[in-house]
Amino acid sequence: MGGLEAFTYDICQRLLARGHDVLLYACAGSDPILNVRPILCEDDYQPITSSQFTSRQLSTEYISTHHAYVEMMQEIDKDELDIIFNNSLNYVPIMMSVLVKAPMVTVLHTPPIFELKNAIRREQAYGRVKYVSVSTSNAENWKAYAPQCEVIHNGIDLSAWQFYPENEGGYIMWFGRIHPDKGLHLALEAAKLSDKKMKVAGAISDQHYYETEILPRLDDSIELLGSCDHQKLNELIGNANVALITPCWDEPFGLVVAESLACGTPVAGIAKGALPHLLDAQTGSLCSGEDIQELADCIDKASKFDRADCRRRAEELFDVEKMVDAYEGLFKKIAFESVEMKIRSDVS
Repeated sequence: MGGLEAFTYDICQRLLARGHDVLLYACAGSDPILNVRPILCEDDYQPITSSQFTSRQLSTEYISTHHAYVEMMQEIDKDELDIIFNNSLNYVPIMMSVLVKAPMVTVLHTPPIFELKNAIRREQAYGRVKYVSVSTSNAENWKAYAPQCEVIHNGIDLSAWQFYPENEGGYIMWFGRIHPDKGLHLALEAAKLSDKKMKVAGAISDQHYYETEILPRLDDSIELLGSCDHQKLNELIGNANVALITPCWDEPFGLVVAESLACGTPVAGIAKGALPHLLDAQTGSLCSGEDIQELADCIDKASKFDRADCRRRAEELFDVEKMVDAYEGLFKKIAFESVEMKIRSDVS
């Protein structure tokens, strides 16, 4: 459904391939090749695809998810785990971490949100959880709550993204969920000012936003493609002059950056969240705010960047195998420390 799900899929698959025993506690509809332990049936979980929900619908999903996490944490010691690798956005695993035997690694995939802030603040007194952030900017945002937060960049399978040393399309590419957070309305305005055609790939995840902010801005220069499979998306990004990335919130990472650079496509966008840390002067041109003319100027500047530099930066920072190496090293360190503590406890 998004970056968090892609991260979970990739790292579970690769840890299994490296010979680790992995249990994925997740919704029953998850891919069974990941050795899924269902904690929530599909009837209880409906991905949010619109901003228009009744309070009853929201509370029903919230309660079902809350109960699923509580029951999971109550029973999790029976699986005799060495590490609990927590990638959920729910506060329950952190709050209940002091009640289970296995140490926990929690990845902070979002900027600080209310429930997680409170849970982390209270957990700090026990020190049972190691926190990891996906970017330097996000770690800084969490500093008041998790001051010892380690940074491990998200990674992608670079072998699955073909590098395009030349682009043939002459258009701007925007891809992602069509949602207010992603700022497609700003991208459309900037593309028109730059006098370039634009292709848009992605599912509508907020119907109200699409109808009120996107539809009125469409014309013959904009091509909406909907959701695309991996091969088609790779081709679209690779043949674009520029990938336009327009977050309207403090994006903690943004896989679209890594994917664009892997294809050799430079980035123009808004300097929010992690973008200024993920890009450099050779691979991205960012405007400081939501000034449409400044964003259009960034498109023109980025289109002149060397595409080989973009691929090189992807290889340096966003290789999924390097990401898994970092997590694997962290798991081994924490598991070893946990065994040492248990031995000391038994001796005393």
